Amino acid sequence: MEKYWDIFIKAYTGYANYLWYEITHPSFKNYFYWLIAVSLFFFVLEVVIPWRKKQSTFRKDFWMDGFYMFFNFFLFSLIIYNAASDVIVNLFNDGIKSITDGFDLKAQNPLRTFPIWAILLIGFVVRDFVQWWIHRLLHRSDWLWEYHKVHHSVEEMGFAAHLRYHWMENVVYRSLEYIPLALLGIGLHDFFVIHIFTLAWGHYNHSNISISSYWTGGILGTVLGLIIAFGLLDVQLFINLSILAQIGLILSGTLIGALVFSPVMKYVFNSPEMHIWHHSHDLPNEHRFGINFGLTLAIWDYLFGTAYIPHNGRDIRLGFPGVEVFPSTFFRQLTHGFGRENEQNEQINSKP
Repeated sequence: MEKYWDIFIKAYTGYANYLWYEITHPSFKNYFYWLIAVSLFFFVLEVVIPWRKKQSTFRKDFWMDGFYMFFNFFLFSLIIYNAASDVIVNLFNDGIKSITDGFDLKAQNPLRTFPIWAILLIGFVVRDFVQWWIHRLLHRSDWLWEYHKVHHSVEEMGFAAHLRYHWMENVVYRSLEYIPLALLGIGLHDFFVIHIFTLAWGHYNHSNISISSYWTGGILGTVLGLIIAFGLLDVQLFINLSILAQIGLILSGTLIGALVFSPVMKYVFNSPEMHIWHHSHDLPNEHRFGINFGLTLAIWDYLFGTAYIPHNGRDIRLGFPGVEVFPSTFFRQLTHGFGRENEQNEQINSKP
C-alpha cells in the first residue's frame, strides 16, 4: 500500500506543478492555451455567423459552462483524478503481471514499430469507438443517466456546452477506455494531437453555427495537405520540397477535401446539425434511450442504427422531461446523482 500511496502523492504534486507550468509558460504545445484559443475561435464564429440568430451571444448558462471547461479539464484533475488514475493504472498493470507470470502491459506496445500518424489514427478511432459505447451506457443506465443529466440540462446550445458534464463522467470514461487503449500500448493519457483535434471537433458539434460540408471537407483537406507538405507526424512522402510546391500541396488538399470529402462528411463526422438532435427534449419512441451518440465520428451511429436527423433541428427544444426543476447551479449539479435523489426524480419517471 505504501507504494501506491507514494504514486498518489507524486502524481498529485506532479500534476499541480504541471498545471502551474502550463499557465505560466505559454507555448505551441501548451494544452491550457489551446483550450482558450479553440474556445475563442468558436466564440467568434458564433458571433459572426450564428445559426440561431435570436439566441443571445452570452446565452443561458454561458459563464457556468465556461467554468465547467476549466474545471473538468484542469481543476478536477488537480483535485484528485490524475493522482487516483495513476494508482489504478499501476494496480491494473500489477494485477496483469500477477496472473500472467510477469507480463508487463505497459512495456508491451504492439504499435511500437508503427509511424506516429498510424498510432494517432488507430488511437483516435479506437478511443472514439469505445467512447461511443460508453456514451450509450450513460443513457441506458438509470444510475449513470443521473450524472449525464448535467450535460443534457443545457437549454441553449453553444460551444462551451461541450465540456459541461458531471465530474463522474471523467471517472467513467477514463476508467472504461483505459483497458483497450492500454492493450494497444497507447495508455490512459491522450496524445496531444488527438486531444486537441477531439476538443476542437467537440466544440464545433455544440457550437451555434451551421456551415456547409464543403467547408468542413476543405478544412480537413487543408490539414492533410499541411501534414504531407511539411512531413508532419512521420509522413515522408516528399523530401526537400520548395515553398511553391508546399503551397501547391496545401491548396490541392483544400480543393480535394472540398470536392471529394464533402459528400461523405456528414456520415463520417459529427456536426451541430446532427448533435443538436442528441440534446432534443422530445425523443422518438423508437429511440427513447437516445440518438446520435457520436462524439467526433458519426459513422458509429449510422452503422448501429442510432442516427436520427428528421429535419432541420435549429429551433427544437433542448433538455429532457423535468429539466425545468433540475439543479441550476454548479455546486448543486456537482453533487447530483449521489444518495436519495431530489423531488425531481419522484415526479419524473421517464428519461431518454
